[in-house]
Amino acid sequence: MTFQFNFTIEDHLESELTPLGDGALRLDSSKESSVSESKKGVYEGGLKIWECTFDLLAYFTKAQVKFSGKKVLDLGCGSGLLGISALKGGAKEIHFQDYNSMVIDEVTLPNVVANSALEDEGNDINEPDVKRCRKSKIAQELCKCRFFSGEWSEFCELVLSSEEFFEKYDLILTSETIYNPDYYGTLHQTFLRLLDKNGRVLLASKAHYFGVGGGIHLFQKFVEERNVFETRTLEIIEEGLKRYLIEITFK
Repeated sequence: MTFQFNFTIEDHLESELTPLGDGALRLDSSKESSVSESKKGVYEGGLKIWECTFDLLAYFTKAQVKFSGKKVLDLGCGSGLLGISALKGGAKEIHFQDYNSMVIDEVTLPNVVANSALEDEGNDINEPDVKRCRKSKIAQELCKCRFFSGEWSEFCELVLSSEEFFEKYDLILTSETIYNPDYYGTLHQTFLRLLDKNGRVLLASKAHYFGVGGGIHLFQKFVEERNVFETRTLEIIEEGLKRYLIEITFK
């Protein structure tokens, strides 16, 4: 699958969380700092496309993952490629979540818009009627998408309280979100609260994250000890740093 990119990354920021209306959380971007990978509680790496994202995208194609008619969450979305893949695959609703609002505003949203554009239809693309039709179809696609920034626990509260009856997610897609064991409890709780009873999580991760201590085996052990979900290894990628794709479902 081919993706279009419609942004330039120059700055990273250090921010404080402030609430916004209309079902969103935004970060106050008054402070700026340069960060290369991630900084706990400030910037969680959303400006970088991590390699496990491409592993999961490749798996979608190989396993012929079906998105049609499903409600999908791209958790820790960054560039939004996983959610965009679901959008292109016919998902009925896609939510994008990232810790930093700047990532959502300057990376995720422009990417989704760029990839919602239809292919040029011959040489008549400049005709007014064709342009109007194209914009209408793009708008219809974007109406399937919602965007959120903030911590996972706050995101849960937001979406669960935003609708009288919240329809849980059929699929939660997440890549390289288990690098820090400090976040495992909140992530597990997010899956517990937001995943449909018949839904599944598709998670991509390196075997181990040096420097922060997380990794696939530690996370699987954490999940098994809580006896709520079961995990299944879908694929092991040996090339470069060892990486895993796993599926998480309710027991």
